[in-house]
Amino acid sequence: HHYPSQLSGGEQQRVAIARAFATRPLLLFADEPTGSLDQATGGRISDLIFQLRSESGAALLLVTHDASLAARCDRRLLLQHGRLERAA
Repeated sequence: HHYPSQLSGGEQQRVAIARAFATRPLLLFADEPTGSLDQATGGRISDLIFQLRSESGAALLLVTHDASLAARCDRRLLLQHGRLERAA
């Protein structure tokens, strides 16, 4: 057993994701879910998010600066200086 402060960043993210999906949401909002993680851990976290989203059928609104993570999304909106620049 560990206190939350004793968990690694990746472990904390997995707990947060599990907590979010436990309520069976219709919409999940993820703000920079991999931003503070190393590349390998970030990859595992993003895989988990997309797997659980697929299994649950929940809509996912994901905010990221990571182009490769954004590329995994079905639709993308690019905001620059508070304005919508592009929708794909």
